[in-house]
Amino acid sequence: MKTFKTLLLAGACVAFASTAFAQDTILIHAGTVLAHPGQNPLTRQTITIVDDKITAITSGYTTRDGVEIIDLKDKFVLPGLIDSHVHLSMEWSPNIRLEGVTKRPGDIAYDALVNGQKTLMAGFTSVQDVGGPEEVFALRDAINAGKVDGPRIRAAGRAVSPTGGHGDTHGYSAKVLEVFHSPTICDGPADCRRATRTAIKAGADVVKITATGGVLSNTAAGTEQQFFQDELEAIVQTAAKMGRKVTAHAHGKTGIDSALKAGVKSIEHGTYLDAETTRLFKKNNAVLVPTVLAGMTVVDWAENKDWLPPASKVKALEVGPNMLSMLRLAHENGVTIAFGTDSGVSRHGINAREFGYMVEAGMSEMQAITAATVTASEHIEMGDKIGTIESGKFADIIAVSGNPLTDITELYDVDFVMKGGKVYKDKD
Repeated sequence: MKTFKTLLLAGACVAFASTAFAQDTILIHAGTVLAHPGQNPLTRQTITIVDDKITAITSGYTTRDGVEIIDLKDKFVLPGLIDSHVHLSMEWSPNIRLEGVTKRPGDIAYDALVNGQKTLMAGFTSVQDVGGPEEVFALRDAINAGKVDGPRIRAAGRAVSPTGGHGDTHGYSAKVLEVFHSPTICDGPADCRRATRTAIKAGADVVKITATGGVLSNTAAGTEQQFFQDELEAIVQTAAKMGRKVTAHAHGKTGIDSALKAGVKSIEHGTYLDAETTRLFKKNNAVLVPTVLAGMTVVDWAENKDWLPPASKVKALEVGPNMLSMLRLAHENGVTIAFGTDSGVSRHGINAREFGYMVEAGMSEMQAITAATVTASEHIEMGDKIGTIESGKFADIIAVSGNPLTDITELYDVDFVMKGGKVYKDKD
């Protein structure tokens, strides 16, 4: 019997050793690696990956018998990028209003998948989708389950908005508007509590609200505050009770300031913020997601295309030109900035163009990259999983040929993309 037990134990040990050996291990030989944006890059490093996680980063080029080596000795390696503001389920075009009544739910889900894959191939391994139909939740879950490829997704689903506000539907007949009525449209504190709970019940990781008017809503309702203060406070308090933070679409100063005073944790766009507003950001430890690329995109449409509705064209020409100076003011006043593009307004896959505007607004290349890695990871509540190349975090890694710390446009066309230890793009 003793011999039998010994044989069982030995067999178990062999099985355990075989299982451990069977884990997929990859070594990346990185010529230059910005492991922790904000700190100096390292040279001649080996990044060890087991399954989907980083287990070590060590000096020198190490090898192991039978272990795959990815040679990035001639590349600049950095963490996978994070876009804190996308809309994967759509992309603006002259047909957008018609598509709103002709596309089936399956079409929307497929579009979101394709747009997510474009984003991943551009080097953005994680995104926060801040407004769209519930199909994005299915995509999020399918990616997490390994059924399809795409970036990591945190999603808001439908925005909480006042009746007739930016997040409501506009520009159709009354019968069509009735069909498109969203359950997250609300009026008054009690109704806004209901709408917030509805958004979370549907699957929201973060609650998105439209605190002000917006450019592309087909209504001449301006870009200032649209919720009352008691409604904003009701939304924030309700979200907190259910473990969610609130992020606010906000262009006008009145709406930005009111949202910050109500306790929202981040502002999307922030076009008309001023010095007083920047102090509110810092007082409340709030984050700005500037989306300058979207502003420049709508200005181009308004000036060179003829398909924007008249109300949107007027707002585009008012809002867009102010966004670069807004980012400059926020940066100069020490506001915490997380990278975000509003892709879906701009085309999916060109997200990195936002970096150029960030540098033009006075941020250093390192600060811009930090905004898209360390800061963005904390902003989307994933700082313990992504944002740096270090042991215990997901193996989300990209590489470019040149040095983005001296030429930020290197990030416009990445050479290598790995997410969770799986290589999705390797130009070599």
